[in-house]
Amino acid sequence: MTMTPRERVIRTLRFEGVDRPARDVWTLPAAFFGREAALQALLDQYPSDFGPSGYIDPVDESPLYVPGEWTDPWGSRWVNIQPGMIGEVKHPALDDWRKLDDWQPPWELLGRGFEQVNATCTASDRFIHLGNPRPFERLQFVRGTENAYMDLAWGVPQVFRLLEMIHDYYMRHLEHVVRTDVDAVSFMDDWGSTHALLISPDMWATYFKPLYRDYAALAHAHGKLALMHSDGYIMPIYEHLIEIGVDAINSQLFTMPIEKIAGCFKGRITFWGEMDRQGILPFGTPEDVRAAVQRARDALWDPRGGMIGQAEFNQGMPLENIRAFFEAWWGPPEVG
Repeated sequence: MTMTPRERVIRTLRFEGVDRPARDVWTLPAAFFGREAALQALLDQYPSDFGPSGYIDPVDESPLYVPGEWTDPWGSRWVNIQPGMIGEVKHPALDDWRKLDDWQPPWELLGRGFEQVNATCTASDRFIHLGNPRPFERLQFVRGTENAYMDLAWGVPQVFRLLEMIHDYYMRHLEHVVRTDVDAVSFMDDWGSTHALLISPDMWATYFKPLYRDYAALAHAHGKLALMHSDGYIMPIYEHLIEIGVDAINSQLFTMPIEKIAGCFKGRITFWGEMDRQGILPFGTPEDVRAAVQRARDALWDPRGGMIGQAEFNQGMPLENIRAFFEAWWGPPEVG
């Protein structure tokens, strides 16, 4: 039975059986540089099962991918030195705690940008998610990364006040999201280095797990699925994410023992990719890419669902490797 993209993803997340693996790719602007037509033609041959939401994030009004300096709506100043890539915060809004009493999240942005979401959902047969709260990353953007880690380590009272404000903002944002026709609420934070969690698992469970639990609970209360993204080695928090009701996790599987992940978690949460974008996709051969896809399929794929073929494409990744990723998952092109 041939399914619509939306049906395919939903059945994947609910382990209800699918006609083929669901497909999702993220393509950064820099991936197109110098090969726009060739890359777009390849992407067109393998259309995604995920679709855009029609949401216009007010943050996107800032020049995210353009070299230069800019100040985000939270008051932090960014520096970007590479076209097509997002820069870094160099001047955080709250570099000094004495500024906290006069600082507020950008409450005025709440509710903006949603005008086209329902029309987009109605017109599309693809799976659509929306949300993207990122409390840990936002803490770092507002406070500065080094400051944020030291604040958490020392238990500085102001950091918990700031986290509460950030969480309040994101919950109010999601209250707008769940009133739309999207299929899922998504949220994110990059929690892992290459080999370990960035903070202790106990600290993560104490300070941040309750925030994600709130996001997932709000989604489920309104009939939405709950999706989360995190880069890095995050095996210590998979069990927590399952416990709080996350339906799918987008994580860097190749930073972790995939077969051990399968032994512990297969069938309990959907693995929303992803393919190795730090080693194999940019530096491997097409044969390496095919072998990596097969490894992930052997460990995690089940005809009932639970696995989505997903990758992020960036500058410098050979077209033949991108093609090999698609062909290893789905065979010859569906269109074109």
